[in-house]
Amino acid sequence: MSETARKAPSVPDPNRWRALAFISIAQLMVILDATIVNIALPSAQQDLGISDGNRQWVITAYALAFGGLLLFGGRIADLWGRKRAFVIGLVGFGAASALGGAATNEAMMYSSRALQGVFGALLAPAALSLLSVTFTDAKERARAFGVYSAISGAGGAVGLILGGVLTEYLDWRWTFFVNIPFAAIAAAGAYFVISEPEGGRNRSPLDIPGVILSALGLVALVYGFTRAESDGWSDSTTLGLFVASAVLLLAFVITEAKVKAPLLPLRVVTERNRGGAFLSFGLANIAIYGLFLFLTYYLQIVKGYSPIKTGFAFLPLVVGTTIGATQIGTRLTPRVPARLLMGPGFLVAAAGMFLLTQLEVGSSYAGLLLPTLLIVGIGLGTAFMPAMSVATHGVESRDAGAASAMVNTSQQLGGAIGTALLNTIAASAMASYITDHIATAATKPQQQLVQLQGMVHGYANAAWVAVGIVAGAAVIALALINVGRPKADSSTGEGPEAQVPVIAH
Repeated sequence: MSETARKAPSVPDPNRWRALAFISIAQLMVILDATIVNIALPSAQQDLGISDGNRQWVITAYALAFGGLLLFGGRIADLWGRKRAFVIGLVGFGAASALGGAATNEAMMYSSRALQGVFGALLAPAALSLLSVTFTDAKERARAFGVYSAISGAGGAVGLILGGVLTEYLDWRWTFFVNIPFAAIAAAGAYFVISEPEGGRNRSPLDIPGVILSALGLVALVYGFTRAESDGWSDSTTLGLFVASAVLLLAFVITEAKVKAPLLPLRVVTERNRGGAFLSFGLANIAIYGLFLFLTYYLQIVKGYSPIKTGFAFLPLVVGTTIGATQIGTRLTPRVPARLLMGPGFLVAAAGMFLLTQLEVGSSYAGLLLPTLLIVGIGLGTAFMPAMSVATHGVESRDAGAASAMVNTSQQLGGAIGTALLNTIAASAMASYITDHIATAATKPQQQLVQLQGMVHGYANAAWVAVGIVAGAAVIALALINVGRPKADSSTGEGPEAQVPVIAH
């Protein structure tokens, strides 16, 4: 083949925009599931007779399976083909959701949630890697990742809204059944519309030691943070899980450096731009999941909102994220270096979270929470769009699944860490406040007021930590990411010359 033919740009897939629609539906379904079930949990717990001590497993079973198998799912997508993995993941996720909706006891519920996690771990990396290899033109890639990032950033808030509507007006089972049409439409569309570029599979033998070490290490890490939230950071089991996770993940890194066909090629994470994107994205998710948790409690317990009203209260976050990703990020990504979007975007989000440090029992929604959610959404939407693109740009086609899995792993671990860490900080500050002020409360109403004030004081303290974390994400993005404006004819191919990012000097 001549040099000219070898370097000729590939012809864009004529169905790529329809493919984006079905990939987006699948991503929305996965992101929704992270929060939609939380709203329905009290009703499901009562119907199925799940004890207070065991109800956490409705959430934990999904988190452990999803977080522990993401790297494996990404490698399977590279091995089987992303389209095949995508369709299988959708069908399996839909079937697991049907099982959850039809659950008659807690064993069926836990099993369905674990299965959702297994198939989600196959589906999520396949979706992002399909997006990465389908859109190679710089401007089109920016638009596609803008849509995908808006869904990823706002999907959790949409889940709160939809969960509240379904639980209040139908039944908690519909928070599971609603996934079935999503999965069916996306699977049918993917089967008939999506076409995967030739020669992009990684047919190397499966790295079994890497699969085992990564799965056990990530499960121990996620479960450790789950235990820390419920049993405290000094609990012996919690500490044992963190130690076990550190040992297993260190062994995983050593193994990946030595085997010929690693599950996670270290070149995927050691390249400074992708490494910076993974790290900053994960840190931002620590803060955003903590935000979901605290504001949900604040609106329902302190302000007395119903589940559906609480869900709709998050709409400004959805609007802000959509504006940031599709209007700011998409329009500027082809024109400015990624760090000049990610850094300022994270700083804007940190400024929005700073407003929460002023939270009080009597704070008004319109005066404080609405601008907070809108500003945070705009900042995160602006930053997430280039972060996801940088995390998968320039990676060899055979490693697209692994890079995509790392994006999802950053999000999943960020959520687990944020929920546990910020909840612990809030609980500690709340306990100290109540201890210091309860003696001055002579009547029961005064004691109840001190309890609420202590709760809000705890949230405000946790908000300070969230501000620092997101500011740290901005510093990392500005310091590590040096990829410049994408070339107008940039593409993701298999030759090394197609993988070199444009460096801003």
